Amino acid sequence: MADEPQKKSHLSALVGHTNGLTKPASLTATRSTGGGGGGATASSKKLVIKNFRERPKLPDNYTQDTWQKLHEAVGAIQSSISIKYNLEELYQAVENLCSYKVSATLYKQLRQVCEEHVKAQILQFREYPFVMHRSDSLDSLLFLKKINKCWQDHCRQMIMIRSIFLFLDRTYVLQNSVLPSIWDMGLELFRNHIISDKQVQTKTIDGILLLIERERNGEAVDRSLLRSLLSMLSDLQVYKESFEQRFLEETNCLYAAEGQRLMQEREVPEYLHHVNKRLEEEADRVITYLDHGTQKPLIACVEKQLLGEHLSAILQKGLDSLLDENRISDLTQTYQLFSRVKGGQQILLQHWSEYIKNFGTTIVVNPEKDKDMVQELLDFKDKVDHIIEVCFQKNEKFINLMKESFETFINKRPNKPAELIAKYVDSKLRAGNKEATDEELERILDKIMIIFRFIHGKDVFEAFYKKDLAKRLLDAGDLAKRLLVGKSASVDAEKSMLSKLKHECGAAFTSKLEGMFKDMELSKDVMVQFKQYMQNQSDPGNIDLTVNILTMGYWPTYTPMEVHLNSEMIKLQEVFKTFYLGKHSGRKLQWQTTLGHAVLKAEFKEGKKEFQVSLFQTLVLLMFNEGDEFSFEEIKMATGVEDSELRRTLQSLACGKARVLIKNPKGKDVEDGDKFIFNGDFKHKLFRIKINQIQMKETVEEQVSTTERVFQDRQYQIDAAIVRIMKMRKTLGHNLLVSELYNQLKFPVKPGDLKKRIESLIDRDYMERDKDNPNQYHYVA
Repeated sequence: MADEPQKKSHLSALVGHTNGLTKPASLTATRSTGGGGGGATASSKKLVIKNFRERPKLPDNYTQDTWQKLHEAVGAIQSSISIKYNLEELYQAVENLCSYKVSATLYKQLRQVCEEHVKAQILQFREYPFVMHRSDSLDSLLFLKKINKCWQDHCRQMIMIRSIFLFLDRTYVLQNSVLPSIWDMGLELFRNHIISDKQVQTKTIDGILLLIERERNGEAVDRSLLRSLLSMLSDLQVYKESFEQRFLEETNCLYAAEGQRLMQEREVPEYLHHVNKRLEEEADRVITYLDHGTQKPLIACVEKQLLGEHLSAILQKGLDSLLDENRISDLTQTYQLFSRVKGGQQILLQHWSEYIKNFGTTIVVNPEKDKDMVQELLDFKDKVDHIIEVCFQKNEKFINLMKESFETFINKRPNKPAELIAKYVDSKLRAGNKEATDEELERILDKIMIIFRFIHGKDVFEAFYKKDLAKRLLDAGDLAKRLLVGKSASVDAEKSMLSKLKHECGAAFTSKLEGMFKDMELSKDVMVQFKQYMQNQSDPGNIDLTVNILTMGYWPTYTPMEVHLNSEMIKLQEVFKTFYLGKHSGRKLQWQTTLGHAVLKAEFKEGKKEFQVSLFQTLVLLMFNEGDEFSFEEIKMATGVEDSELRRTLQSLACGKARVLIKNPKGKDVEDGDKFIFNGDFKHKLFRIKINQIQMKETVEEQVSTTERVFQDRQYQIDAAIVRIMKMRKTLGHNLLVSELYNQLKFPVKPGDLKKRIESLIDRDYMERDKDNPNQYHYVA
């Protein structure tokens, strides 16, 4: 019993008072003593904490008094004045009320106070006129600032109120899913009583749209105000229905009108620059103050009205000039902008193809441009390649369509481009490394091969290339000499070109060309043996003879021309014939005088010179060892050279740069009756002079002859293809036969030409018509 007062005293010290509410402490401490043996020892026991048997009751009027305090605090917050009570004390008061099942009443009372306050705020907006013109931007701006301040104040107040009623928010409200949180309740009240007010909402949206319109017109506006207001609409969940729809409608109207107007006023580069600027501006608006959900429809709207509606007009108005002037940055922008719009790339592709076809056609079909056709084609190809790489991001569709377009226009004029490409290659290989380094020449040949791929009539190219290659190989001052002494840059370039053609067209295409090179190599060996043979002769003569043995099937067809050689030349020919046929019995030699060359020694008043000339020029010049003056007719009789060939020969000797002969009367053309006198006063800075350039130029007859040979070869190929197909199929309809022929033939051919070849084969009994069906053919074994 002695311990009892101490226990009570200890318990009373634990009792505390908070906000008038007594909080009892149920703490029991016991101490037990036990004795035994020689003395008493103390041992501790567990503390046991028990609830009161009865729940403490709230003091009278506690709920009412506490709400009064809270009401005053909420009012102070809404009035922006200081709160009389400590915030911690207010938080604890809310917690106490919630602990005693007053949460529902407390939430209802709080909502009512907040609602009354929000309702009262609408009055401040009544003073503004609600039917206003867009010109009244000042009143509109003041209104927006007012509504923004009201919103900012409301948010700040709700944050403060929620911090006091946080326990209520986290317990009662959280457990009741139908109740909005205190913050959401505040948003709901503001939405229902202020923003949902038709006049306030209209005025707010009108004001926002007016500010955006002013900014689009280049004026500086308060972007932070716009950001705050649009954020408010998003928070209140009225952004889409109240603002976005109207905003997009007005944007659509604005850019529709702007697109129509600027397409009339501005040039295409300037217009596209403006479109790009507008797209950047709208993207910046989304980042700065618009809701991110607006980005997709907004950008789509700008793209549609400024680009989508004017795709064809933009390209028709300005693409050709951009491409003509090679405006890389503007073309890049065009591609980037058109790629953003549905169908934009497709329509750009169509115009790109049309441009290439039209521009290329002007190069190809105009005979006046034949001289520079190939160089212009190469330059044009370089240009479009650069545009594709830099502007069109190496887009495969643009690359493929460019190739198709090149193939289309380059074959609009059959055969001629192939002929001119062969001649261009000839000029480059003749020049060798005089005009370009080995690497540059290789690059040029690679570019030529790209153009070559587009040509359908590759047999025309082969014919002219073979003819020109023959001239290069047989030109005394050109490749043949270098072949005899060994490898050179020109020989490497020739073989490189041959390798490219073989890779592109197959071994059959280049077999004859390779045979020509082989002939030149074999001729080199033959001449070594002939020199040794001549050294063993009793009378080797004064003329050093070099002979090239050409296999007839490899080389172009040359028409033999009988001329009057001097006795020493005839003797040398017979010596070589005896030597060669002695080694190769059964072969037949045919001398091609049109391909002969010679080096002549001459004496003038100035001194000695050497002339590198054709055989025909040689025969003419040797006549002047017998006299100083001869007429055209006398020369023709003495040499036996054909009329037109002799005129060209005399023209080169008397009318060119190196005039060994003097023509009387003077003139560029050689006429009947003209007289030719040896020019004893001839002067030239060089010791060895090459005067066979005119002789080497291709005549119109040669060109026509080469083309005719190609057409003749084509007829043989068509005949062979028809027989091959019919032999395999035995019986075939006309249309199927023609279709099969188109698949097999590698050159362009008209249906009418095929029909003629079929008729020819029927006449020659290779095939026959069906008796019942004239469109059916049978193979005749």
